[in-house]
Amino acid sequence: MSEKFRNFINGEWLDSSGGETFENRNPADNSDLIGIFPSSNKQDVDDAVKSARVAFEKWRLIPAPKRGDVLKVVGDKMLERKDEISFEMTREMGKVFAETKGDTQEGIDTAYYAASEGRRLFGYNAPSELPNKMNLSFRVPIGVAGLITPFNFPMAIPTWKMFPALVCGNTVIIKPAELVPKTATTLVEIVDEAMKEVLGKDYIPGVVNLVQGTGEIVGEAMISHDGIDLISFTGSSEVGSHINSVAGKMLKRVSLEMGGKNAQIVMPDANMELALDAVLWGAFGTTGQRCTATSRLILHESIHDSFVLKLKERAQALRLGYGNDDNVDVGPVISQESLDKIQKYVSIGQEEDKAELIIGGKHPGGDLSKGFFFEPTIFVNVTRDMRIAREEIFGPVLSVIKCKSLDEAISILNDTKYGLSSSIFTNDVNDAFRAVRDIKAGITYINGATIGAEAHMPFGGVKATGNGHREGGWTVYDFYSEWKAVYVDYSGKLQRAQIDNY
Repeated sequence: MSEKFRNFINGEWLDSSGGETFENRNPADNSDLIGIFPSSNKQDVDDAVKSARVAFEKWRLIPAPKRGDVLKVVGDKMLERKDEISFEMTREMGKVFAETKGDTQEGIDTAYYAASEGRRLFGYNAPSELPNKMNLSFRVPIGVAGLITPFNFPMAIPTWKMFPALVCGNTVIIKPAELVPKTATTLVEIVDEAMKEVLGKDYIPGVVNLVQGTGEIVGEAMISHDGIDLISFTGSSEVGSHINSVAGKMLKRVSLEMGGKNAQIVMPDANMELALDAVLWGAFGTTGQRCTATSRLILHESIHDSFVLKLKERAQALRLGYGNDDNVDVGPVISQESLDKIQKYVSIGQEEDKAELIIGGKHPGGDLSKGFFFEPTIFVNVTRDMRIAREEIFGPVLSVIKCKSLDEAISILNDTKYGLSSSIFTNDVNDAFRAVRDIKAGITYINGATIGAEAHMPFGGVKATGNGHREGGWTVYDFYSEWKAVYVDYSGKLQRAQIDNY
């Protein structure tokens, strides 16, 4: 009998009002049924919104340090259960256990950082232009936050959104990707346990709500619901644009974290072994299913051939398999749909005039036939105008592009509609700082892979990657709070600001 899971609305675990369900299966072995989850509908979203709106009126009055205390306990509980959470995440999502432990740890770090922000939601004071008058400003919560999260970081990304929203005094409704419903369920269970421990008799049901289901039904109901005040979304640029068009017309606050086509530049003076390690991790970690994945490698012509030779050898040695097994380097992709998309792009690359497939390009078959596996894949002789060099594939496919100079390398790197992460390997400090200045991306690594985010730093991109907001760090708290200006006049008379008194 498969385990059955539920939505979490108003402090209760509930079936979908329509009674419909969907299955969640292990992408490394599609015969492994993880559980049955509710396929929710608009009524479930309505119920969650009502719950969250009632809870908001109480939660916003809980002092911010106390809200932070809740998240400190959340971090403690996640740390205690780190291996368990990570094992189940690998079973659900596919990436190797070491990576899911990192995913869980990022959630822990985010919890502790958010907990500290409960005592640091600083406002600003400024001198008044009039005598006997004080000018103050405060952060205030906005209302109900709708959080729509992707499959590739099932713990980290939901915490990036949920924890700052809660510390700022908002209530939340989370819709995780339907491919990873169990990890989100675990997160909500932990948050609710922490709420009850910290608040005791003052526990408020409805602060956190979980609605499982599809983007077409649940996601659409959330973005168009007039009871949801702000939307935070991570996913494709196409879906993000749609969300912005719907929610933007309703004047909702919207944060979009979308696609990437990230590149690593390697210059002749670089540490070649370090650059090799970085591109292998950047291109094939999480089986290439990161918005920050290294999908383009830009090599200076003087080191191109030798670097490609070593890269091919190292990539061929990567071991594919179930991520919870020992000595596995690369797990499966998330679904048959993803597998088909990757195969389509490999075919597109093979049809290009000059591009050459040197390794990979197919499902490995054999013992891995029950899973959605795809071999690490490398194309060489790629030019900047090819589709495989411009479009997001979201799989373990790397395009190698040759350049003659740093200026050309930066030009190639910038020649895409995306601008999330970027990397340059060089030991020339002048070249490094020129790259920092001229690369058009939200993140630039010097002698590091394109991936990664630290909980206390802003994360996000430019161009079609985002709409100006950032996840993580201190900047995300501006998204989840509103500024309120307060003037205190103790002059005992009516003073008129912005009037010419001279």
